[in-house]
Parts: sequence; structure tokens; C-alpha cells
Amino acid sequence: MRIKQITCRKPADLAVAMTALQGLEADFLLIFGSIDHFNAPGMSQTLNEAFPRAILLGCSTAGEITPDGVDDGTCTVTAIDFEQTRLTHGSTRLTGMDDSFAAGERVGRQIGSTDLKAVLVFGPGVKINGSALVSGIASAIGNGIPITGGLAGDGGAFRETFTIGPEGVANDKIVAMGLCGEGLRFGHGSFGGWESFGPARKVTRCTGNILHELDGEPALEIYRRYLGDHARNLPASGLLFPFAMLGEDHNAIGLIRTILGIDEETGSLILAGEIDPDGYLRLMHASTDKLVNGAEAAAEAAAAMLQSSGTTLAILVSCVGRKLVMGNRVDEEVEAVGEVFGNKAVLTGFYSYGEISPFTPGASCKLHNQTMTITCLSENQA
Repeated sequence: MRIKQITCRKPADLAVAMTALQGLEADFLLIFGSIDHFNAPGMSQTLNEAFPRAILLGCSTAGEITPDGVDDGTCTVTAIDFEQTRLTHGSTRLTGMDDSFAAGERVGRQIGSTDLKAVLVFGPGVKINGSALVSGIASAIGNGIPITGGLAGDGGAFRETFTIGPEGVANDKIVAMGLCGEGLRFGHGSFGGWESFGPARKVTRCTGNILHELDGEPALEIYRRYLGDHARNLPASGLLFPFAMLGEDHNAIGLIRTILGIDEETGSLILAGEIDPDGYLRLMHASTDKLVNGAEAAAEAAAAMLQSSGTTLAILVSCVGRKLVMGNRVDEEVEAVGEVFGNKAVLTGFYSYGEISPFTPGASCKLHNQTMTITCLSENQA
């Protein structure tokens, strides 16, 4: 497995920047970039001309992660040449939020294989039910195959996001890649660092990922009461105060849900993924130190599962809400991950509107919010 990486700051400079990757027979290009780069004409054509046999996969971001830290307005292209891993790929148009599960099934069938070991998937960050997407993929490939990836961003605007796949750039496509073969080494980790506050509130009415009522009151009304002055900036300020999902015993189940939108007319909150109609929710907040510690814990879990001393690609997908909380200290969570892996791993990634990963090895794959998830790819040593 060989890896090369470039970061391009201006869309017009992409073709020139790609020349730095020459000499590598890449079969996979992983691309994370700002909206300006994805809106630039000819992006996928430039990538295809540089590496005509490589599978393109990636998405737009709410911030780009590189070995140097966090950037905005850039595009990072990581070229990977696998020696022992076979790749499958798939994509499908998402016709709307209600199509999320079926879209997952469609793309899952496209990438399925008897020797499938893991899946990378990226989807639009708006007008999607991320947890239904993951469930749809799992229904097609089986619950035993780990699925990791995330939902695209658009710099925090929540208006229009993009993915890129073999068919080019689109604002309505799910794109996925299957990693196949016994030579693949795969690790993952996911951790938050948020703390709950306030009482547990009973979910009294919800539809999929739309929360209508808590404790019999309109969810938006209760949420605004808690946020106080922050409520003026909804839905963006909702990234600072996500919900912890609780079971009937009021204990956390390891999932967090971010508010992606509000419905003034119905008094509802639109969350990034489904919630338990019989469960409870509690508000959360965080400090930079706790979020950095969470990123470090995710890296340690991924490295322990990978158990490889060879060339490694570490894909970091962190929630845009974490970026907002940490502000100008956001580089610290990337630095914490880098210290765990040392110089044996090439880092790439992005700030997302939803993170996809199993919570622990062997667990079913879920859509997470407000977490740092890390996927590690390597191959057996020859």
C-alpha cells in the first residue's frame, strides 16, 4: 500500500497540484474539499485525467483535516495504491429524506461481494436520514461488515452539499466503496467527549428523525427555553447543544443527535438521524479539553483494532459542532490523533454533518453526531 497526498488552496490550481502525485499508480482517490472547490467546473475531469483508472470518492466539507491541522477553503486529494485489496464501488441518487433507507439498500447491493471486509460511504449532509441510510446498507451487506464514513458539509450553511464518485460531482448522490480481500487491515474508533445536563425528557411524539414533542410539549419550545439567548441563532446554534439518546432507564446508549433544522409551523426539531420513539433525550454541552480527549480515545481505539506497523491511512470524520465549540483550538484534536499514530499514518478527513461508524468493534454501525470517528486502512505486510 502506497499513499501520496496534496492540498490545493485554489480551485484553479488543482491540475497543477495533482502533478505532485505523479509516479503513483493509484487505484483510489479520496477527496475532501470546500464548497468552492466542488462548485468549480471540471473538478472530476481534472482528477480523472490525472488518474484515469482510480475510483473517485469523497465529499464537500465544513472544514478539511490534513496532517497539518484544520483548514477551510482547501481541497485535499489522497492517492492510494493498494497491493492486496480489491475495490468495488457504487452510487445512487437520493430522491429525498424518505428515500434514505432504500438508497442505502441500492448502494449496498452495488458494492456487495463475498470477500467484502469493510465499506466507506459518503452522503449529502442535508435532506437525508443518515441512520436510515446506514440501516439500508447493512440490510444489503449484512450487519457483520463495518461501515464508516460521513455526511457532507457546506461550511456550516446547511443549504447544499456535494459528494464525488466515479460519475462525478453531485448534490444528491450517495457514494460508497467496498474494500475486499484478506490482505486488508481495518480499524475504527468513535468517541465524543460531551457531557449531559438538565433533566431527561421523554420522547412523546416523533417521526423518524423529526422530533415533535418532549414530555407532551412542542420540542422546539422546550429547546428554545433551554438555549436562552442562543435560541436566536437556531438552527446553527443547535450544533452547540446536541441531544444524548437515553434508554428507558435514563442511561445513555452511546448515540448523540444534532439538530439540523427547525420547523416553526409545527414546533418540531429536525435531527440528523432517527431517535427512539420510546426513549428519552437529554441536552449536552462540551469543553475543548474534553473533546480533545475524546479524539485521542477514538484514535487509540482505532490503532488498537488495526494492529499494523505498515503504511496506514487514517480518515478522520469529526462533527462541525465540535469545530464550533473548539474555535481557534480546533487543531488540537487533530494533533492529539496525530500523536497516537506518529509518523506511520497519513491523516486526512473533514468536518461533517454526521459521522458513520460502529461504536465498538463488532457492534452494529450507526450514524453518530458530535463525535470524532477514525477509520484506519492498511494491508498485511508482505
